[in-house]
Amino acid sequence: MILGIGTDLANIDRIAKVLARHGDRFRNRVFTPIEQAKAEARADTAGTYAKRWAAKEACSKALGTGLRMGISWRDMAVTNLPTGQPVMHLAGWAADRLKSMTPEGYEAVVHVTLTDDHPWAQAFVVIEARALP
Repeated sequence: MILGIGTDLANIDRIAKVLARHGDRFRNRVFTPIEQAKAEARADTAGTYAKRWAAKEACSKALGTGLRMGISWRDMAVTNLPTGQPVMHLAGWAADRLKSMTPEGYEAVVHVTLTDDHPWAQAFVVIEARALP
């Protein structure tokens, strides 16, 4: 069963300008150390940050809250499997919200997909509840 769906579209040039203007202050407020390491190692640093920004926005929408009610940017983080597939991790208030949304007898699975085509970065998040065996 689907518990939530979210999407977001971010402008890569806008994120590049924010990075240039605010640097580490922005990076450290929004992105985890793992996300920062991934982005800084990529040729398209701003595009990588923009995709993760969009994923966090999309996840907050799928959680049904947007970025309010105590959710923190760093409560949501994107990593990648060895295959390159993105994976969304939730902590803090976001994890608590996910737990409260998940019906008894089910486990929540957060699906995320990212794409970009300069100057746009886009993310979709679907939260699925799977019946426990």
